Amino acid sequence: TIEDAYGQRIVEEGAPHKPADPFDYGGGHVNPNRAADPGLIYDTSISDYISFLCSMGYNSSAIRLMTQRHTTCGREVKLMENLNLPSISVPNLSKRLRVFRTVSNVGDVNAVYTAQVESPPGVDVSVRPHVLSFNATVRKLTYSVTFKPLLRVQGRYSFGSLTWKDGFHTVRIPIAVRVVIHNFYADMN
Repeated sequence: TIEDAYGQRIVEEGAPHKPADPFDYGGGHVNPNRAADPGLIYDTSISDYISFLCSMGYNSSAIRLMTQRHTTCGREVKLMENLNLPSISVPNLSKRLRVFRTVSNVGDVNAVYTAQVESPPGVDVSVRPHVLSFNATVRKLTYSVTFKPLLRVQGRYSFGSLTWKDGFHTVRIPIAVRVVIHNFYADMN
């Protein structure tokens, strides 16, 4: 359960009330002191969003209307889960899945971050590499997160997190995973 600064349980608005989850509380409150020195950032460019739209099935002309740019969706479509956001959402986990994130170090030049994973219930989560080492020439690194369902049960979203720590900064991203057995009724035959 999620609690506020006074230890009170946070529930979503509406009826019926249920404990709030990452879909309800969003990005939370901003701490200006920490925002000025975040340690790691997740850069995302227009080309990342174009790849995301291609992965969702939009064609080049529809994307051109949205972006006002000439684009072509390649034959190799990236996974939509690979959009480089400071969160990971896997809406249909039926088998092992690996996603990637790239972070840029904006803190101490020689920072070393260690991963700490809180796996969503029913899902095995592993991070590679487990340690990110930055220096004057290595300012940007990519890591992978592998998800494997432990239960063969069609379920709701379950939540966890991935936190990178260097002794000074704590960079936490939420993880939301929904395990599925079959994506569509037609797959059951």
